[in-house]
Amino acid sequence: MECIFCRIVKKEIPCHRVYEDDKVLAFLDINPLAKGHTLVIPKKHTYKLEDLEEEDAKALLMATYKLAPKVCSAMKSPASTIAINNGRESGQEIEHLHIHIIPRFRNDGGGPIHAIMRYRPNISREEMNRIVKQIREA
Repeated sequence: MECIFCRIVKKEIPCHRVYEDDKVLAFLDINPLAKGHTLVIPKKHTYKLEDLEEEDAKALLMATYKLAPKVCSAMKSPASTIAINNGRESGQEIEHLHIHIIPRFRNDGGGPIHAIMRYRPNISREEMNRIVKQIREA
């Protein structure tokens, strides 16, 4: 069975379309965290960011880049949170890559991105150096 976002791309399921081109579709989230909460998705079914082909990644980011200020302007919000839950363990509920554009206001009840983790590691400088080396070698 196809994912719900693929069915939206094929117009089998209606949505409130905000933007569309040959590689990307953007539409309002049906379970919004704020008015104007928009999802930007690649039309090609892709689970995680690193699974995207480079051209599709560029198109997805450029659409987000163009839409974020428009969403904020339309909602008269001074800021936005732009987020990707990249894989099931990060909280991704639909297994199709999507970027959230969430208009934000002072005292809106939301928090900073650092608020998503209840338990933070205590990492020494030596451990940081080992992590840098691991990332560079990966």
